[in-house]
Amino acid sequence: MKVELSYKGDEEFETTNDTGNKVDIDMFPADQKQHQSPTQLLLSALVACAAVDIVSMIKKRRKTFIDLKGSAEGDRREEHPRGFTKINLHYTITSPDLTDEEAERIVDLSTTKYCSVAGSLSAEQTHSFEIIRPS
Repeated sequence: MKVELSYKGDEEFETTNDTGNKVDIDMFPADQKQHQSPTQLLLSALVACAAVDIVSMIKKRRKTFIDLKGSAEGDRREEHPRGFTKINLHYTITSPDLTDEEAERIVDLSTTKYCSVAGSLSAEQTHSFEIIRPS
């Protein structure tokens, strides 16, 4: 696996993966931000990585899957390097027949066992979920 980085301007870059997909990245202040920063991309990668497995496992259990939303929130060190010290992943699963016990098992396995991004990080990681059960 490899990505290439290109300079676009001060505090602005573009990465390209080996199949040609591109991601714009910037380090601009919040009021000038056009793209995600590297640390925001890390949180995005983490929440998406586990989400893929969550959806797959719900469907493999033959549960009705309607929607999934997720968020990742992280605390960072004050000193450099300002890496993450704690990250919480929260998922909102819409399914009329998924039980809390099944969801806990699925989210736990997805975030602690199967997610390669989570396995690459040293930050303390926690997870939570809620289920929306439409009638």
